[in-house]
Amino acid sequence: MKIQFTRENKKAVTKGTIGLFLEDINYGIDGGLNAEMLENPNFEAKDAFGKRDNFTVAFDGGYAWEAFPEGSAAALKVKTDRALFPENPHYMRLTASVPGVGMKNKAFDGIYLEQGMKYRVSFYARSYDYKGGALIGVYKDGAPVLIKKVKFKADGQWNRYQFTLKSKVSLDRGDFALTLLKSGTVHFDFFSMIPENAVFGVFRRDLVNLMKELQPGFLRFPGGCIVEGNTLENRYAWKNSLGVKERRKHNWNRWAVHNNDESNGFHSQYSHYGQTLGIGYFEYFRLCEYLGAKPFPVVNVGMACQFMSTEMVPVDSPEFETYIQDALDLVEFARGGVDTVWGRVRTEMGHPQPFALEYFGVGNEQWLDKVNGKSNEFHKRFEIFEQRLHEKYPDLKIIGTVGPNVGTPSYKSAWKWTRENLKKNPEFVYASDEHFYVSPEWFYQNVHIYDNYPREGKVCAGEYAANVPESGGGKINTPQANCWAGALAEAAFMTGMEQNSDVVVMASYAPLLARFGYSQWSPNLIWFDGKRSYATVNYYVQKLFSLYAGDFALPTTAEEDKKLYASAVERDGAVFVKAVNASDEEMEVEIEGDFDFGSLTRIEQLSGNLNGYNALDDSEKIAPVEVAPAAERSVILPPRSLSVLVFMK
Repeated sequence: MKIQFTRENKKAVTKGTIGLFLEDINYGIDGGLNAEMLENPNFEAKDAFGKRDNFTVAFDGGYAWEAFPEGSAAALKVKTDRALFPENPHYMRLTASVPGVGMKNKAFDGIYLEQGMKYRVSFYARSYDYKGGALIGVYKDGAPVLIKKVKFKADGQWNRYQFTLKSKVSLDRGDFALTLLKSGTVHFDFFSMIPENAVFGVFRRDLVNLMKELQPGFLRFPGGCIVEGNTLENRYAWKNSLGVKERRKHNWNRWAVHNNDESNGFHSQYSHYGQTLGIGYFEYFRLCEYLGAKPFPVVNVGMACQFMSTEMVPVDSPEFETYIQDALDLVEFARGGVDTVWGRVRTEMGHPQPFALEYFGVGNEQWLDKVNGKSNEFHKRFEIFEQRLHEKYPDLKIIGTVGPNVGTPSYKSAWKWTRENLKKNPEFVYASDEHFYVSPEWFYQNVHIYDNYPREGKVCAGEYAANVPESGGGKINTPQANCWAGALAEAAFMTGMEQNSDVVVMASYAPLLARFGYSQWSPNLIWFDGKRSYATVNYYVQKLFSLYAGDFALPTTAEEDKKLYASAVERDGAVFVKAVNASDEEMEVEIEGDFDFGSLTRIEQLSGNLNGYNALDDSEKIAPVEVAPAAERSVILPPRSLSVLVFMK
């Protein structure tokens, strides 16, 4: 068999094509990337339930807190009088009728400690007449493990207490608890426990490290459907995510009501899923700098999530103007100088230099639809946003959307509208966002889908993943969903994207993060619990394509009828060939080019059983291995494998 490539008609590759899509789904932010270990630390939790256009949001500020020890004489009551901050006005009143009782936090599935790690603990307390002390920290089976004694000021004022504790042991699933040493009453708010190794004191380090190792070209945030919200009130309002964390208004999460139906009484086990906004827009931009990724924020266009709601603001209403102004203000927040309103806010938060904002998403995955017989006018909405944004920021690369499903009538209509506008204005959009969560078979059948795309419309493949049915080894919302059958199909498809680098200028797998026992969607790129994280086989496919990206894509052919797929790129005198053997047989393949591309110097390979997957206790079951070349321009490809072949002169 042969893989052949040529320099004739080679295509320039956009630097940083492979990026990351980050959304607060699967407890990926609170409970995940946000290094905060406590759940509902500010007593603002809400219980969200219901169905499309009919959601109920009930306040449940005591969620995740209970008396400690269990069944003890501790009385807990959420209060609002004389609150610390009006944005999050609820706090907890703890009354101990006897010494040694208090309250504990659920902390998702418990507190995990690492031996030798330091943890920063803080909280606010108000005491009117209680002059006794308290013990605060981590317990296991009722016994103290990591404890600090604190004495309160009895001055009737809110006072902040903070300290650092160093753990002498490793511990799984402990309890974060506070007990009063005497009987009495104290008010509490805004608890926090964060490991000292958190990046910027905010981001969970192991997750950030995995993200950084991908060398992403961009980071899309904050979603996803949470940009839109189940209701417009529930949408992600980026201005609420700025300033001190205590004043960032708590929001319930769009994914709290995902998959509600009659079987669960339209009330899911994730109904308390919320957003503390401990990671807000300032932190997202700083994360982009840390990763070396270009920021790619996405804004709402005055429409709630079309899957969950028909709510929208009319285009000719004053409310619609606020959405446009929010978008303009966001660019100013990122780019503006200290002499601008929002540039000054960024400066006061600690970043006087502008953030390098280049990409800007308008809308998530909207499509034209009828609401009560009237069009939602999405295309008109977008045109107004584009005009206003480019009027003030002509160099901004706006990312459009062609809806949630490739190949549908709405997708075709959206591309027709996009290309008509591009003919009138080549800067109308930089690229249009396509989403496809489909079967492995679809990926194989559509390797060449972009071969025939008109070249005037660029593609951002902003969300995609292979969904493997249970009969093929997959299992929804578990690590089995990330089996090799899906990742191998994605690799084959990515050879087609790489070969069409003049069209596909951005691509990101989705979703990125999922916490064990807290997932609403699968497959996902990275799985984790409170202690550990690991890369899936899909992650390694993304990593190999990202690390071995090129400056130019070389037109490549392979014997696809034999289930051999390939792409070749050139960078700094080296040629990287990605070869996918999707068959069950070993292949001997000759590599040919119409120029002297050197000799095979390195091979990185991924291979395994189609139903194989990585797990916490077997995190490298399928991982890249380096193989020594046996010939200058030929290679043995294992069955069911992805190989990266490095040629150098």
